[in-house]
Amino acid sequence: MTLTSAELTILGLVIEQPRHGYDLERVIEQRGIRQWTDIGFSSIYYLLSKLEKRGLLASDAAATGPTTRRVMHATAAGREEAFTAVGELLEHAQPAANPFLVALANLDLVGPDYARVLRARLTEVEERIAAIRAAERSQQPLPLAAREVFSYSLHQWEAERTWLHERVGESR
Repeated sequence: MTLTSAELTILGLVIEQPRHGYDLERVIEQRGIRQWTDIGFSSIYYLLSKLEKRGLLASDAAATGPTTRRVMHATAAGREEAFTAVGELLEHAQPAANPFLVALANLDLVGPDYARVLRARLTEVEERIAAIRAAERSQQPLPLAAREVFSYSLHQWEAERTWLHERVGESR
């Protein structure tokens, strides 16, 4: 069985530390996880249930009442499947869908507005970089996985910023 990105993200967060749904929401929000994966608040409990039915997560038997929060923990099978999935994703480069590339492929439609829209994007990229840095600083100390996600995200945004600076300079 393969895990979706959303399933692997939830499973990984539970492997990092046993969690309940509300705690997962908090961590997802704090770390900016929604910026790189499709996990809505309403889908967290669906994903937890799905992973539990597959035997990858389990909850404490005592926490089954209507007002108690069910703390989920990874099973041995969950840890093994996550380990395999993470290894595959890290080892093999895979193309990622990027709407910005779709826009670049249709650049002729923008015409003379090209420089203006790139300057506007550059402003947004600068704001995104500042927000990621602030989020990272506010959560210290971070586990290795979270540090690496912040680092990789920052490097991607900084590479785009460099590219945009070059293009904005050329289009003046």
